[in-house]
Amino acid sequence: MNTDDLVRHLAADTRPVARNSVTRRLVAGMAVGGAGSAMIILIALGFRPDLGTAMRGASFWMKWGYTFSLAVAALVMTAQLARPDSGRLRGLWLLAMPVILLAGVGLLELVHTPSSQWLAMWLGQSWQSCPWLVLSLSAPIFAGLLWSFRRLAPTRLRAAGATAGLSAGAFAATVYCLHCPEVSAIFVLTWYSLGIVLATLLGTVVGPRLLRW
Repeated sequence: MNTDDLVRHLAADTRPVARNSVTRRLVAGMAVGGAGSAMIILIALGFRPDLGTAMRGASFWMKWGYTFSLAVAALVMTAQLARPDSGRLRGLWLLAMPVILLAGVGLLELVHTPSSQWLAMWLGQSWQSCPWLVLSLSAPIFAGLLWSFRRLAPTRLRAAGATAGLSAGAFAATVYCLHCPEVSAIFVLTWYSLGIVLATLLGTVVGPRLLRW
């Protein structure tokens, strides 16, 4: 059997891959992990008692919009890196837009708040625990994404690990909004983002080992 015959023989049983199958698999993994994170909040932390009222206010959706848009943008990057032919990443600017918009909201808050209250607004009541809770809640989501990668073929493992960690951290922060009572944009921009960065760094470290195929 010559090479051409071998290639035709190997390709004879291949089936077409459904459009957007990579993204759907990643979304499924992140959704399952997100459900696990929500269960952790329900069992260990509890939903904020005024959640219904908070969801009618702008501050809740400011937090949720920031974290969820980051999660979506990071998932777009992850889907690109899940393929063996991933080249230059497209759409990196999507990651910057939520940060820039929230920074603008934070500046407006500072302008309309007396400087004597800036520190309290920045630290809130939970600045010491917030990043670590976001990091902890990202673990089930990162595990879900690892499951998704089992049928994918990333070749840039460190970059894929970083974007998977970023996706997990941002979506974990989205779920964390169900518990966190903080309302300040500069609090979210600082401490939520720190938790997301920690999840990204963890994904960067463990990615080359856990995503190998």
